[in-house]
Amino acid sequence: MNRRSLLRLCSGAVGGVAVWTARGAGADALTFAEIYQAQTVRGLELSAKSRALAGKPVQMLGYMAPPLKPDVDFFVLTRAPVALCPFCNSDADWPSDIVVVYPRERAGWGSDGLPVAVRGTLELGAKVDARTGFVSLVRVVDADVTTLR
Repeated sequence: MNRRSLLRLCSGAVGGVAVWTARGAGADALTFAEIYQAQTVRGLELSAKSRALAGKPVQMLGYMAPPLKPDVDFFVLTRAPVALCPFCNSDADWPSDIVVVYPRERAGWGSDGLPVAVRGTLELGAKVDARTGFVSLVRVVDADVTTLR
């Protein structure tokens, strides 16, 4: 599903985009297409926009991937719905269409496969989750998560 279709879907949801925009006040919108500027022989290269937003509030739309484990403190946000968690062994294998989200609260984000809006602080750079060994390159931390039904 492309961004336009997702936005169309969200606008019909219970407050969808209106709720997301209101909660996202003061945060810059960031799309999956804007995170990277190029794929090079060294791997993915972060865009100037994503580097400029590092450490700042961002808001993103996407889909919640099925969890790596049932009791993890994070979920993977994807550009399109996926059937399996896109687990990566290293940041060198990091797909360009996923972002790890560490929600502020566990409640409200247990429904994988649904479109969600997230708002939190953008973190960049390789990081290993101590509990699971999951390696991430791009994260949204301390995030508010809104399921868009």
